[in-house]
Amino acid sequence: MDKFHIVVCIKVVPKPEEIAVDKETMLLIRDGVRSEINPPDMNAIEMALKLKDKYGGKISILSMGPPFFADYLRVPLAMGADHIYLMSDRNFGGADTLATTYTLAEGIRKIGDVDMVICGEESSDGATGQVPAGLAEWLGINQLTQMDEVDIDLRGKVARGKREIAGGHISLEVPFPVVVSAKTASNEPRFMDYTIKPWAFEEGRITVWGAEDVEVEDDHIGLPGSPTIVSGLEQAPERARKRQFLEGSPEEIADQLGKILVQAL
Repeated sequence: MDKFHIVVCIKVVPKPEEIAVDKETMLLIRDGVRSEINPPDMNAIEMALKLKDKYGGKISILSMGPPFFADYLRVPLAMGADHIYLMSDRNFGGADTLATTYTLAEGIRKIGDVDMVICGEESSDGATGQVPAGLAEWLGINQLTQMDEVDIDLRGKVARGKREIAGGHISLEVPFPVVVSAKTASNEPRFMDYTIKPWAFEEGRITVWGAEDVEVEDDHIGLPGSPTIVSGLEQAPERARKRQFLEGSPEEIADQLGKILVQAL
C-alpha cells in the first residue's frame, strides 16, 4: 500500500434555525439562507485527520451540491485535507438518499484507489442516517457504523472501530476498503491552520465534476433516480409552556415564588 487514501464525504447544510422548504417543489430553500458544514461531518473530518497524523497518507473531500458549496469545502483543506472534489450539476438536484449515495459512489470510483470512506452518521437537515450504509452497498464494501473511534493496521490491511454502548463498548474489525460513519460529537474537531489557509483558498484546490464527467445513469440521479417523494408538509403543533407573572415588590415576589415552589414539590 503506497499511500493510505481516505475520502471524507461531507454536506453543506442550512443552519438549523434557518431551514425552510419550498411548499411547491418540496425542496430545501437555499437562496438567502446561511449555511455550514454538517456538524457530524466535522467529526468525520477530524477522525480522518487523526489517522493521517498517525499514519500519513492523503485525504480527499467529496461533496455534492451547488457551486456555492466550494468556499465551505475549503475549511477541511485548511484543517489538513489534501484536495476537494465537488459534484455539481443541476441534474443532481432533488436527489433523495438513494440517488445521493449512487452519485457519491460513482464519484468515489472516479477518484480511485480509496481505502476508507468516512461520513458523519447523519445530516442535520435530513437526519436519515442512510448515506454511509448506502455508500457501502453501492460500492460493495465493508462498513463500520456509528464509530466513536477508528484505527487501522496497514500491514494487515484492516480497520478497527469502537462503538460506545451502555455499560461498555463494542470493538469491530473489517478489511479494507471500508465505509465508516463517525458518531456525532465523537471528537473535538480542530480549528483551521491559518498558516495553510492561504494555500487552501488558492485556485486549483477544487475539482468540479458534472454529470457528464462521471459514469452515471440519468435515471439513477437527481429527481428521476429518487423514489422517495415528499407529498406534503405539516407544521408540528407548538407546545406552550405554562407561564405565570408575579407582581409586587422584590420581597413580595420572593414570598409568592416560595409558596409556588412549595406547592410544586
